[in-house]
Order: sequence, then C-alpha cells, then structure tokens
Amino acid sequence: HTHTHTHTRHGTLSTHRRTTTLSAIHRTTKEEQQPLFRVRMAKSRYEYVKEFELADIALPQCYMVVRVDGRGFHRFSSVHQFEKPNDVAALNLMNRAAHTVMEEFPDVVFAIGESDEYSFVLRRDCTLFQRRQSKISSCIVSLFASSYVHFWSMYFPETTLKYPPCFDSRVVCYPNLNVLRDYISWRQVDCHINNLYNTCFWNLVLTGGMTEVEAEQFLAGTKSDEKNELLFSKFDINYAKLPEMFRKGSVLYRGSVDEPVRNSRTGEMTIRKRRKLLCTHQDVIGDQFWTDHPKLLK
Repeated sequence: HTHTHTHTRHGTLSTHRRTTTLSAIHRTTKEEQQPLFRVRMAKSRYEYVKEFELADIALPQCYMVVRVDGRGFHRFSSVHQFEKPNDVAALNLMNRAAHTVMEEFPDVVFAIGESDEYSFVLRRDCTLFQRRQSKISSCIVSLFASSYVHFWSMYFPETTLKYPPCFDSRVVCYPNLNVLRDYISWRQVDCHINNLYNTCFWNLVLTGGMTEVEAEQFLAGTKSDEKNELLFSKFDINYAKLPEMFRKGSVLYRGSVDEPVRNSRTGEMTIRKRRKLLCTHQDVIGDQFWTDHPKLLK
C-alpha cells in the first residue's frame, strides 16, 4: 500500500497510522466514559441470552388500553371489612391510585374504573417505551399497586393493611375510535350490571336475613327490571337515586376548570382557565361526553 506522510517534530507519521491512532484514542476515551460494568457486559460471553427476549411491540396507530384488575379482592375486601355493597373509601382509594398513574404518564389520556379494576387509555400515537407492551403494562400496574398501598392510611386511617394487595394487568390494542368507545361503554355497562346485582344481593343478606347461598339462588335468572322492583318494594331503595360513582364508575381525564385568581396589581378577582386532572362519575356511553370533549382521544 502507498501511504502519505506527515512531518512532525518527532519524525514522519503516515496518514494510515495517524488515522488508526486517532481512532484508538477516540475509542479509548469513549470506553472510559462508560461505567465499567457496561464495558464488561458488552464483552461477556453470556450476552447471547438477550436473544431469548421477545419483541412485544404493540401495533402502530392503535389505541392501547391497560386494564388493571385486583387479584383475590373478594378475600381482600372481607379481611379488611369493606362496606357492602360499596365502600366509598375503597373506591376513592382506587381513584387516587389511578390519578397517580395519569400524573406520571401523560400518554394516558383517559381512564375508567369500577370496583377493583381500572382501564387506562393511551394516545393512539403513543411511543412510550417504544410501544413495548410488557414494559408499559408492568410500569402502570406496579405504580398503581404501590400507590394503593402508599395512600391506604389516608383513606383507611383506622384500618391496618393486613397484607399487600395484588393487581394483574394486560394490554389490549383497539384499531379505531369506534371500537375503543365500545370498550369504554362495555366497562360502564359492566359497572351497572355488577352494582345492581350486588346491591340486591347484599341487601338480601344484610337486611333481608338470607344467607349468601340463598341470596344467590333467589337472584338467579332475574332481569334488571325485577331487581329494580325488588330494591324498591322490599328495601325502599330507588336504584336511580344511588350515587353515580356506584352506578357508573369513575372517569378520569384532563379538562379545563375555572379558577379564581387575584390580580396582584389591582387586587381584583378574575377567572382563568386551568388544565387539571378531573375525576367525575358520568355517562360515557352516549355521545354527550364525547361531544363536550372532542379532542380527548384524538
């Protein structure tokens, strides 16, 4: 090979050697900037095990929904003596845990919860963790569970947490807004069906004097109108008047609220719009909510 040469104070240095030397210096400097364990790992003969990791990237341009569900919460609620059929403190604790998730992950734009479950909707163009489903699911459910424990004493100041709660989670992708809205409607309908049944069941047990087995047998095969009639005629309960949180669940989203602010110069009070996380208990099956928030899922 033919080399060009450069004259220096210390003699002649070929361009080939000079380039090689500079490359070596650059490589050494770069390696020195890395933690020692990372350099060793890169040269480890065990690194091949990374090939067994599966790529679980969610389909692009689909809405991702992470559904978090309590595991073994029938026992958990009994051990901690939750009020039946609905414990307001327990439901508000679930809402607080969900609020923490949405604070931490701005890509979560909507959430709906009832009983011991919560569904979190991520933006359609979300690139969180490169859309790796296992990473997204594990981070959201772990934060939800830790928040549930962290805020426990705030909602149950007189009740000691007997053992750690457990939640599972999964990621489901929905291709368009229509299918996503059907999913959201399904969860709210499920909330109504479960609450109507549980309200009848526990009134039969706690007030009607039935055993749990007898109440279950009594309600088997009954329709919604029959359950409503049972509550009204036997227990003087108008189901439609029960709190909306029981009947419709909880909905979390970012919205605008009017906030009074005092002008520091004039001292006058003015109203300004502020974006904040809202927790409401309203119908999301019909069109009105989505008409009022047209950009929420877009």
